[in-house]
Amino acid sequence: MLSNFLKSRIVRVPSRGFATEAFNAIPKPHPDVTNRTPPYNKLVKNLAEVKRVLGSATGLSLAEKILYSHVDSVEESLGGRNGKIRGEANLKLKVDRVAMQDASAQMALLQFMTCKLPKTSVPASIHCDHMIVGEKGADGDLIESIKGNKEVFDFLESAAKKYGIQFWAPGSGIIHQVVLENYAAPGLMMLGTDSHTPNGGGLGAIAIGVGGADAVDALVDAPWELKAPKILGVKLTGELNGWATPKDVILALAGKLTVRGGTGFIIEYFGSGVETLSCTGMATICNMGAEVGATTSLFPFTDSMAAYLTATRRSPIAEAAKLVNSQHNFLRADPNVKYDEIIEINLSNLEPHINGPFTPDLSTPLSKFKDAVAENKWPTTLDAGLIGSCTNSSYQDMLRVQSLVKQASAAGLKPKADFFITPGSEQIRATLDREQTLDVFEDAGGIVLANACGPCIGQWKRTKEIPKGQPNAILTSYNRNFKGRNDGNPGTMNFLAGPEIVTAMAYAGDMNFNPMTDSIKTPSGDLFKFSPPSGPQLPSQGFVEGNPDFYPEITEPSPSTPVVVSPTSDRLALLEPFEPFGDSELKGLRVLYKVKGKCTTDTISAAGAWLKYKGHLENISNNTLITAVNGETDEVNKAYDVDGSVMGIPELARKWQSQGEEWLVVAESNYGEGSAREHAALQPRYLGGRVIVSKSFARIHETNLKKQGMVPLTFKNESDYDLIGSCDLVDTVGLLDTLKAGGEGEVQLRVTKKDGTQHLIPVKHTISKDQAGYILAGSALNLLAKKAQASI
Repeated sequence: MLSNFLKSRIVRVPSRGFATEAFNAIPKPHPDVTNRTPPYNKLVKNLAEVKRVLGSATGLSLAEKILYSHVDSVEESLGGRNGKIRGEANLKLKVDRVAMQDASAQMALLQFMTCKLPKTSVPASIHCDHMIVGEKGADGDLIESIKGNKEVFDFLESAAKKYGIQFWAPGSGIIHQVVLENYAAPGLMMLGTDSHTPNGGGLGAIAIGVGGADAVDALVDAPWELKAPKILGVKLTGELNGWATPKDVILALAGKLTVRGGTGFIIEYFGSGVETLSCTGMATICNMGAEVGATTSLFPFTDSMAAYLTATRRSPIAEAAKLVNSQHNFLRADPNVKYDEIIEINLSNLEPHINGPFTPDLSTPLSKFKDAVAENKWPTTLDAGLIGSCTNSSYQDMLRVQSLVKQASAAGLKPKADFFITPGSEQIRATLDREQTLDVFEDAGGIVLANACGPCIGQWKRTKEIPKGQPNAILTSYNRNFKGRNDGNPGTMNFLAGPEIVTAMAYAGDMNFNPMTDSIKTPSGDLFKFSPPSGPQLPSQGFVEGNPDFYPEITEPSPSTPVVVSPTSDRLALLEPFEPFGDSELKGLRVLYKVKGKCTTDTISAAGAWLKYKGHLENISNNTLITAVNGETDEVNKAYDVDGSVMGIPELARKWQSQGEEWLVVAESNYGEGSAREHAALQPRYLGGRVIVSKSFARIHETNLKKQGMVPLTFKNESDYDLIGSCDLVDTVGLLDTLKAGGEGEVQLRVTKKDGTQHLIPVKHTISKDQAGYILAGSALNLLAKKAQASI
């Protein structure tokens, strides 16, 4: 039976966009604002203890102030190190809040349920945004997505009710926009089961993307461990003008840093230019910090943050933040702070950038993009322009786009490319509806999609048929553009830009068009040239809440609420614990696959149509590494058995598992970059994998592997990648002693080739004491469940 929400939702849909019946500007603080306020008194007290341990003269960055004030034990995490904290200390942190999107929440909750606790230990929320398909428009798409995912949404809603988690229903908005509007706050520390959780840094929060097992740490009141990041300072001067936007700050920075340049760092913005940015603009910049591998990104407290907090019914938080900052300098860096690295960007000289295709760090200034199109032989026809996503779906983004659409409409123009618009939340949608912005978009030929991730996460059913593999170009204001991500077509080239550039170029339908310099011929034969976009940061009449059915109830846990998972379901399945490590070295591991080139979490565990199996480990494991390139044959998803027979990667893994053979994967650089996709660690473990050895790892994925009992190792000498091939046999040397010593020790791999020759390959690891315990126990969850039961 459909939940009450789903019933009412389906009844209400036919009124366009679940239209707001009254223009109710939000008048007063949210009733839950006290519970959403960071514990400033406690944090300031903790920071004083940090200063005592480190020395009162120690200059701390803003990121360090927030992080260190959240450590469980100051002495244990920071003491006795002579100031050598960054990049060395293992911080054990107690976070303030957890947010989970619907795709990753399934596995997180299934893991949490095994701990058999009556409620979560910190406030938490679930956001139904990843499983909504974008195709024809919000009304029809949302109904079909709700019907198609009923079982999962019912599971999430019932679990939320049982454990006292706030449930944001399908259509309520994209997790990061909703978190910014409701939960993020200056000085807060939160975890989110999505790699773009750092969006909250736009409101001065330390917001970190993690896997579900990390989220469970916080949910059961266990300290969450993080290697103390280094701090990359980005100094902003000047002020954006003309066509340049906050998105261009991070697009340009990605070009400088590459997808690996931020690994092990928190990016902290400072300088006079910070004060010129809107809160949502800063969130955009922080959001895409994930694309350079940064742990998170954040900005110091500004007047625009205070204004945004007030506009979103959190004026008491704004006042508390002002007070704690004025009295204790808590929400900005110390004057004597020393950053590990500094990059300076003059906003006044910044021009729009376009990044891509197939990687977010291939950055091209707009003035040079036409030449890049010709040089790289990219398609010259623009097939679609898509704006929105968690990166660029704010009120300011949409009003600036509206200014361009109105200009073009007045000249009699319509977009030549398909044009899709995704509002970031119900609050944004309802406010745009009041101001008739959505009418402007639709009258111009745009299609307004549901308040959800949609095409950005791969939930896009393109109405325009393009043959699989045929090169075609789209422009989006999204954050990620890996091959095949948006529509499942490896020929689709997604170029990332600000929503203003996407919109203007959609009118031209031409990848060579530069709206800053070029004109478009109107139906009357005149030449039309866009004026630079403009739009306010916040609505003058205030935000509109919209449909109340989208918002969570503020309730206590309901222990009697059943969380039903059908034993015959192909969408959800309860978890069984993984076996412990054992009391010997790993011997006779066989190399399942040697991966060539980029291997993202999308490669390891694809999204799109596979999202429906996120709660069913057995079924989703059928997509494991199916788009990985074979480093020996250049084939995709072609794995070779010892006898030379060929099959898909998951099929060979299952075959070996049934024969009692465990295996490992060999990979190249930045293995596991991209989404904080826990399944990319769970699936290999489930299928019998024990080790991943690579040239380097992305931070979140490396942690996720350890949490699931997998052993991530890196080559000391990257050239040793060439010494290992498929079906080679591998023994670990020194791993067991290293694990038993809490991560202290050296590890080697003894590789036996098919002809009997052997190589002893030295490898590195980043296994901490706690992580060694996870691996020995079989998984972090095995340990957490044991400790949780002992505490009841």
